[in-house]
Amino acid sequence: MDLAAYIRSVLDFPKPGVLFRDITTLLKVPKAFREAVDRLAELAWKASPELIVAVESRGFILGGAVAYKLGCGFVPARKPGKLPAEALREEYALEYGMDALEIHRDAVPRGAKVVVLDDLLATGGTAAATCRLVERLGGKVTRVVFLIELTDLKGRERLSKWDVLSIIKY
Repeated sequence: MDLAAYIRSVLDFPKPGVLFRDITTLLKVPKAFREAVDRLAELAWKASPELIVAVESRGFILGGAVAYKLGCGFVPARKPGKLPAEALREEYALEYGMDALEIHRDAVPRGAKVVVLDDLLATGGTAAATCRLVERLGGKVTRVVFLIELTDLKGRERLSKWDVLSIIKY
């Protein structure tokens, strides 16, 4: 199945000049959603994860489904101030400033094998910050998996110390 056929491209969102790859059009089609989850799960399974750590917010949709399918745990990486218990924070640079992600301090047991999952790899800042959080907590990032990769933005280079796989490449 050509999953790219189910992705909507929205010009000038969230700002002028950006071509946004919208996965909501894929998620609403049961066979496409199932195929995306199955393919992501296959990529993740080969890395023997104990946990899937997924990034807010579209990563949660896919990551939760993949964790369920593989029978492993799910950990959310959230924007600051969204987690109720003590959290570890990692800042990262954006093209227009700084942002940060947080994970609960007790979310990743020392030595746990973790697959980091998100819907899209662009510049790699968000995924790299998530991987650093996992490692700071003592986890081992065994793979980083994406539904979509925007190859022109070279995010894979920023993630070069980890095993990175994606399904759809633009």
